[in-house]
Amino acid sequence: MTRDLLLAIDNGTQSVRALLFDARGEPVAKARVPLDDYASPQPAWHEHGVEAFWTAVCTACNRLWDQDVTLRERVAAVAITTQRGTVVNLDRDGRPLRPAITWLDQRKSPSVPPVPAAWRWAFRLAGAADTVTYFQREAEANWIAACEPELWSRTHAFLLLSGYLLYRFTGRLVDSAGSQVGYVPFDFKALRWAGARDWKWRALPIVRSMLPELVEPGTPLGAITDDAASATGIPRGTPLIAAAADKACEVLGSGCLEASVAALSYGTTATINTVSHRYLEAVPFVPPYPAAIPHAYAAEVQIFRGYWMVNWFKEQFGLLERQAAEASGIPAETLFDRLVETVPAGSMGLVLQPYWTPGIKTPGPEAKGAIVGFGDVHTRAHLYRAILEGLAFALREGMERIVRRSRTPVTALRVSGGGSQSDAAMQITADVFGLPVERPHVYETSGLGAAIDAAVGIGLHPDFESAVAQMTRVVRVFEPNPPAHATYDALYRQVYLRMYERLQPLYRAIRAITGYPARE
Repeated sequence: MTRDLLLAIDNGTQSVRALLFDARGEPVAKARVPLDDYASPQPAWHEHGVEAFWTAVCTACNRLWDQDVTLRERVAAVAITTQRGTVVNLDRDGRPLRPAITWLDQRKSPSVPPVPAAWRWAFRLAGAADTVTYFQREAEANWIAACEPELWSRTHAFLLLSGYLLYRFTGRLVDSAGSQVGYVPFDFKALRWAGARDWKWRALPIVRSMLPELVEPGTPLGAITDDAASATGIPRGTPLIAAAADKACEVLGSGCLEASVAALSYGTTATINTVSHRYLEAVPFVPPYPAAIPHAYAAEVQIFRGYWMVNWFKEQFGLLERQAAEASGIPAETLFDRLVETVPAGSMGLVLQPYWTPGIKTPGPEAKGAIVGFGDVHTRAHLYRAILEGLAFALREGMERIVRRSRTPVTALRVSGGGSQSDAAMQITADVFGLPVERPHVYETSGLGAAIDAAVGIGLHPDFESAVAQMTRVVRVFEPNPPAHATYDALYRQVYLRMYERLQPLYRAIRAITGYPARE
């Protein structure tokens, strides 16, 4: 039987998906396993059983073969993409020592390794001292070493989730350079582990022997072992090709290879990315992430809670639509789009700043979300539309920051993630940015990006340009509406861009009075 299919395994935050694509990027089969067993042992903690991630991957793969057992013999290669920043400790026998700490975890280390005085002086001179302190306090390795020292002493390998899954598949401690997004000693400019004199080795308790070998995206990194074949149903010996983290794969799967086409992700974290072969910090001292293609970077600005806010609204205020959708058998998204359409552009002056979670620079650590402009005319429909508009305002601000640094204008947007399925959200995005917004032919762009890496890795397509040309395409374009764009442009420039600066003193006062957000 011809091996002509590409298996992409996408271990996201909400689910694990096993996805089969053909050489043209058309989806052939899909299986999804929800991830709903996260644990929060203490407030702000967020963990998940390490073995449970692997079990979900195995279940998703086997559900594919349940649909059609002949599909497994057609798999030519496998690629894995995962949620970013989730870490795993393994002992010498490859067994997990504790639950994985996920990227949503907000614990902070009570103590950190001292950085040499020369480095501290250099950071203060460069205005990066706060960024380095933030890095150290946020680093999961520092928290484990400080709070679970006996466990840390038994840690043989410290991996991101991608590295752990690849270990289970291949038996090797290997990972893609494109997946290294987290508090690890990675050189984001050179796209490899940091050099021996890099300050990160002093800022973290990690030693080089704990880390996996790194290979470039689109490069073979091993093959399915007997044990993995037995657990997943993937034929033994099937090659595994290095992909990248989920956001980087979304950018590739959306077909964005040039800085002039920006990729928006309307997922749990909303992001805007552009791909560059030049190292570019959209925010000073905050590095770009590795792209899903070799020797390239993804300049990124993110809204941490992003489209989580949309789900928050639906859970808190959308019971009527959810019940009606269930009763009528139509997608709930259809009814929420109708809710948006009852409100004019600009939500009658209701403007939302979507900083539901504080940051380090933009926004600062004291930041909160805000909604201004309430009047007696406003309903929950206005609030829902204001959330979509506020997210688009924040991402437009991010785009403008990237453009200023790159000096490359953005001429079009490609949107993926859950929000891309909403026509209302897509049109609002076009109107806020004043740019055409394009919907890719598949919703699963992170999986498709991983499949593109696999296709290039086995020579199914000769290079990334050919693979993207063959495997991605746009199925619908949302053009900006001039009157709506004029309204949004005025609100953006005269109201939205001024909100954070005007409200920042109040945020600081709230923080001082209530203790939230907690100080470093």
